[in-house]
Amino acid sequence: MKPLHTARHAAEAHLIRGYLESQGVTAIVRGEYLTGGIGELPADLCKVWIVNDGEFAHADVLLRHFLQGDAARTHAHEGWRCARCGEHIEGQFTDCWNCSASRPAPG
Repeated sequence: MKPLHTARHAAEAHLIRGYLESQGVTAIVRGEYLTGGIGELPADLCKVWIVNDGEFAHADVLLRHFLQGDAARTHAHEGWRCARCGEHIEGQFTDCWNCSASRPAPG
């Protein structure tokens, strides 16, 4: 297991972990409960770790693209309508913000 990214806060770490897992990379967040001690403890506590060392290089590329906003630019034009509540969702999102339904599979 290797650390991939030091997050500023737990929400950032979990957003990155979720993105990596949506791309097939198994990741975990460590240190999220220690961030309340910042000031007394080192500031680099909350980290995203890659479980399988063999996935690290791929995860690193995915992370760089994610942080540069590539996914948002690539999928922004692919808006979709939620099958459950009818809400219009921007293309970069995988779940409905209104009712939490998942985006339908393409096809």
